[in-house]
Amino acid sequence: MKQPKLIDYILLTFLALIWASAFFNIKIATFSFGPITIALGRVFFGAIPVLLLCLYKKIRIEAFTKDWYLFAMIGFINLVAPFFLISYGVKSVQSNLAAILMSTTPLSSTVLGHFFTLNEKFNFIKTFGILIGFSGIVYLFSDNLLINDSNFVSALLILLGSTCYVIGGVLTLKISKKKNENVTGSILIWAIIILLPLASIIEKPWNLNPSLNSTISLIYLGMISTGLAWLLRFRILKNNGLIFQSQVAYLIPIFGIILSYIFLGEMITEKVLVSLIAVIVGIYFVKKS
Repeated sequence: MKQPKLIDYILLTFLALIWASAFFNIKIATFSFGPITIALGRVFFGAIPVLLLCLYKKIRIEAFTKDWYLFAMIGFINLVAPFFLISYGVKSVQSNLAAILMSTTPLSSTVLGHFFTLNEKFNFIKTFGILIGFSGIVYLFSDNLLINDSNFVSALLILLGSTCYVIGGVLTLKISKKKNENVTGSILIWAIIILLPLASIIEKPWNLNPSLNSTISLIYLGMISTGLAWLLRFRILKNNGLIFQSQVAYLIPIFGIILSYIFLGEMITEKVLVSLIAVIVGIYFVKKS
């Protein structure tokens, strides 16, 4: 793998900003839309740039081939479930807390990797990092000013959403030999198929009268935070590898807190900062190992 250049670090920072910006945009979208509709909007608008790229590069989409059940399963676990859980949780939890909770994905993936892969076993440094990172999350849940009886379950649902990403990643290993664009396009198609009837039956989005800000945020979540972000991630992975790309995990919660303060004026308490540092340090030790 070639040595990263300045442009690679700029793109990595840009990717972190895009993913971090999703959290306050989810919050704005919840002012007008239900969580199922938000999830549907994300996958629908997110599918557009991905499928156009596949069309341009003449990449065959295998959503309805013999592996359709894998694409459907991954689409549900890696897109439908987390998008719904995060949107539902952010309705009553600050978006900056969601950014921290979602940043635990590298820690959760290390735990699951120990049990479901052959070459990702625990060692002392990994275990130390996991304990530090999740200690920060436990400490965050003790912040009664931001997490209390009224939204405790919502915070847990966001944490569950991050775990869904990890489980989806483990399942994706089963089709890891397929092109990334094909896999992403296929799971987005299946996510739309799953979410469209649910949104139609449960939330009936055509009856809504959404604000302009919520509508812009929903389109942004799909086109930019989902579609463009996935394509940018592919480029970084192809040119610099997984280890380089994984450094984005350090930046997302930092940018998430800064952006939520700028755009929504969300409160930043001492426990938020301590938990943020603990999670970043935990991720550092896991990556170091």
